[in-house]
Amino acid sequence: MTSSVSLPLWLLIPIAIFAAWAALDRLLVPSVRWFIRRRVNRALDELGARLDVKIPDFTLTKRQVLVDRLVHDRAVQAAAAQYAAENNMPGAVASETVARYAREVVPAFNAYAYFRVGYSLARRLSRAFYRVRLGYADDEGLRRLGTNSTPVFVINHRSNFDYVLVAFLAMEKTALSYAVGEWARVWPLQSLIKLMGGFFVRRNSKNPLYRRVLERYVQMATEGGVPQAVFPEGGLSRDGKLREPKLGLLDYILRGFDPAGERDVAFIPVGINYDRVVEDRTLLRTLDPEAEKKSKTFVLGTTAKFLMHQLGLALRGRWISGYACVNFGSPISLRAYLAERGVDLKAMTQEQRIERVKALASDLMGNVARVVPVLPVPLVAAVFRRRGTLLLDAEGVKAAALDIMSDLDRAGAITYLPRSDRDYAVSLGLEMLKIRHLVEEEDGLLRINEANRHVLDYYANSIEHLLPATGEERIPDSMKAA
Repeated sequence: MTSSVSLPLWLLIPIAIFAAWAALDRLLVPSVRWFIRRRVNRALDELGARLDVKIPDFTLTKRQVLVDRLVHDRAVQAAAAQYAAENNMPGAVASETVARYAREVVPAFNAYAYFRVGYSLARRLSRAFYRVRLGYADDEGLRRLGTNSTPVFVINHRSNFDYVLVAFLAMEKTALSYAVGEWARVWPLQSLIKLMGGFFVRRNSKNPLYRRVLERYVQMATEGGVPQAVFPEGGLSRDGKLREPKLGLLDYILRGFDPAGERDVAFIPVGINYDRVVEDRTLLRTLDPEAEKKSKTFVLGTTAKFLMHQLGLALRGRWISGYACVNFGSPISLRAYLAERGVDLKAMTQEQRIERVKALASDLMGNVARVVPVLPVPLVAAVFRRRGTLLLDAEGVKAAALDIMSDLDRAGAITYLPRSDRDYAVSLGLEMLKIRHLVEEEDGLLRINEANRHVLDYYANSIEHLLPATGEERIPDSMKAA
């Protein structure tokens, strides 16, 4: 019993590794999980007492459970069988493909990460770049939303910062689940987005099996009451104008909606606007088919140059933090919308249903268009765009801006006035245009810098649909609410 046993080093090392792994798996990992779960539960209790937040049970369900539910969903299984038959592949291969898609789509929501880490990060980022304002919200309409209504925030897409901004302003009421494009599938951003409840979408995928998996997840989340945020435009505005809506996720939601069921869907139009979109020139560059494609090194260098320039402005006391504003419009009940129009989606052919989804998407974008905020920079940019090549002095700019504001008021637009002061708003917008060299001043007269006219137009375009033309609102017909 006391005799020694000698082992070769090559055998001792793997034995030691396996022993350490067993100790970690059986002793340390459960303790860490218990500690983390305790912190999460404590955070949820504090949130319930301090904020008006109720997280749906679906969101708190373990990720693997949701993945398994999605993989074994009847509609997904039927799609997998059809896909295997059409592509002459074994059923097991199709099932593994389904499991891979499910793991890709289903988020790994963590309440502690969302409300503790995410809120702090979103607040710091938002306030570092902008003076963030909640311009308007139909509080009464939002309060009327029942517990059996799934809120779906329908948002215009101006910047990648939209995700941060809306989440930050909505965090005291709910936890939003975003559909995020493949651009964000890079480490560590991918893991962070999943922890925050986001799910990835292959926007241009034509794979029917993938699209069925994605569709069923969206429908399951909607049935589970998960608050969602969608961008119907399908991508960022390249020229500042609102884009025609795409069907995508809206079609999935309608296809799984039962008007006679217990749960309704409430679409909440959200309008976003900025005095400065960080990626404005990059977006405009994509409109030029002859523009030279830049390397990642160039992009990183340009970003560093931009940050250094902003730092230099701050050190000289010339840096001005522009405004970012979000408006929340009145909720639209999907059940009431269909009932008012006598629409029975289940009785329609596919072509008829698609036309009805297009009409809904157009109506929703019309409501979003009406709540896009008017901010100082877009307002003053609209003045110069309307005056063309005419030279203006500072007083002339203010007079023209006040005329436009009167037109906007008559059109029912929502103008955010910093300090409730129209003169200050115009002065701020003009100063920001001058700092960015979008407007030049010579001998007290102001004019558009022709080299940057396209950038100035980009900001004017963000409110152009709100301005009247020949006495009528300039909201495109495809974006007018029915």
